[in-house]
Amino acid sequence: MIGTGGTIASEMTPDGLTPGVSPERLLQFVPAISRLCDVDCVSIFNEDSTNITPAHWVALARILRESYERYDGFVVSHGTDTMAYTSAAISYLVQNSRKPIVFTGAQKPIYFDSTDSKTNLTDAFVCACSEKLAGVSIVFNGRVILGTRARKTCSKSFAAFSSINFPDLASLQDHRLLCYLPCEGNGETRFFDRLSTEVGLIKLVPGFDIELLRFAFERKQALVIECFGVGGLPSYGDNAFFELVEAYTARGRFAVMTTQVQNEGSDLSVYRVGHRLKQNRRVLEAYDMTTECAYTKMMWILGQTRVPEAVQRLFYTPLAHDILHPETV
Repeated sequence: MIGTGGTIASEMTPDGLTPGVSPERLLQFVPAISRLCDVDCVSIFNEDSTNITPAHWVALARILRESYERYDGFVVSHGTDTMAYTSAAISYLVQNSRKPIVFTGAQKPIYFDSTDSKTNLTDAFVCACSEKLAGVSIVFNGRVILGTRARKTCSKSFAAFSSINFPDLASLQDHRLLCYLPCEGNGETRFFDRLSTEVGLIKLVPGFDIELLRFAFERKQALVIECFGVGGLPSYGDNAFFELVEAYTARGRFAVMTTQVQNEGSDLSVYRVGHRLKQNRRVLEAYDMTTECAYTKMMWILGQTRVPEAVQRLFYTPLAHDILHPETV
């Protein structure tokens, strides 16, 4: 069990909930877990997940790599607010895992009478012990969601996470696992230790100030742009947005076009506002990929290569079912 903090490990302080409970202490609240497996615990940091950075993802991947051969499965307790980003990042840093790497957390701290943490922890360990599961997943409120398809869609209720454009892998009823999809590690497990921090994310709004986009391009090597609907750039009486993207991609930067709409993904070819972007090989389209994945995948890719053809190939290569092959979309 790898502790990272979050609500599940929080205590009430005069300044509000603050992580401070160790993984060993968490397990004391759920003695049934000791009947499932032998557990070793490590706390690599104790953060509110709002404070998680890419450096934390690399540190977590390092712990998984160093301990991978000694254990049958891993449970990572984590705050819910950025868990989907972390599960996506670990899906790229630890690829083709033949063992389950299970993220879980809670909407209420383990000390609360109304907490969901005990159920989520037990379910997570059931999954980590299972020979039917492999790879990275989030286990929450009785659902098993692929790590590359998860998104937090409720801020308070126990049903915090949804699977975006992909079915749930499994469900749990009374801590019994019911698998819907085969989930086995394919190929050799590969570990990576580099993420580029030269990736940004920006969200369009009506009347968006182009200077914000210019500033973001100046600061980042790649920029994920959350567009409206199926995708495209606005033209407020001119072609300034398109010309800006053309200029910066010509200087070696990358733009990733995705959508603010949660379900069904993007399709730049539908409308004129998006169609012309398809001609630029440094403009990538996320299709049905989540924003969390588009962002962390580009961080992983730029940590490996800056060659345009290689970046494009890696972005469109499905990893952990993060994207349907573009030819099938």
